Amino acid sequence: MMKVAIIAANGNAFDAYKVFNIATAAAATDGEVAVFFTFEGLNLIHKEGHKQLPLPEGKEAFQEGFEKANVPSIPELVEMAREMGVKFIACQMTMDVMGLEEEALVDGVEVGGAATFLNFAKDANITLSF
Repeated sequence: MMKVAIIAANGNAFDAYKVFNIATAAAATDGEVAVFFTFEGLNLIHKEGHKQLPLPEGKEAFQEGFEKANVPSIPELVEMAREMGVKFIACQMTMDVMGLEEEALVDGVEVGGAATFLNFAKDANITLSF
């Protein structure tokens, strides 16, 4: 079975599309997938924040393209990934630094340190960072 480890350290809409598109594609091929959300990447799984992620400056016109192409919204992609068994790991250290409580994140997130992610990633076939 393919094992995919993804680090999500950035928090705009493009980052979310990259992370969740690859995570769901890997999960759809029966891959085991974990995403480690750290720093701005925590925005991708923040209950409110992931509903209003900014597009990179100068790329606002992409929003219309996403809609025309029927690309699922970020909240839809988050839910799809969860339903497909993608493991979400939120960085405990970053949460502490930001004063962020687990309740602020979408359901089903495991809070852990880098060691938690590294334990998963140590024998991953593919490791990506966004």
